[in-house]
Amino acid sequence: MLNVDLDRFDIKILHELQRDASISNQDLADRIGLTAAPCSRRVKQLEESGVIERQVVRVNERKVGLNLIALLHISMDKHIPERFEAFEQAIGDIPEVMECYLITGHDADYQLKVAVADMDSYHDILLGKITRISGVTGVKSAFIMRKVIDTTAVPLHYLGR
Repeated sequence: MLNVDLDRFDIKILHELQRDASISNQDLADRIGLTAAPCSRRVKQLEESGVIERQVVRVNERKVGLNLIALLHISMDKHIPERFEAFEQAIGDIPEVMECYLITGHDADYQLKVAVADMDSYHDILLGKITRISGVTGVKSAFIMRKVIDTTAVPLHYLGR
């Protein structure tokens, strides 16, 4: 069920902006078949409604020297809101943590994506910061060998049916 009513123009706007968020409003309007003013108004409405959360630049980790990407499964000792809130606050202060998810279905409570320069840096983050967070009882790590699919695009093909 949709939280926001989206018509075919909104869907086209989202599709185009997911491909290239730096596109000019005029070029976007031309691609979707609107004039510039209503196109701009629709983008603004999509932003205000929260459908478009933000526009960012994606940086290639390896090009800036972050050659080791790890996925960590974190286990916690107590499943109480205060423990989770404290963990989430602490993990948010570690800039190498690119993503953090509260998960189910594993022997873990959280999954993290961490980007560092090398194994020494990973060791420092793991033992110097992550395992020192109160409540962390276990960490299992896997290292990304190669990206197979890497997209930020949300699937929209089911909309407008």
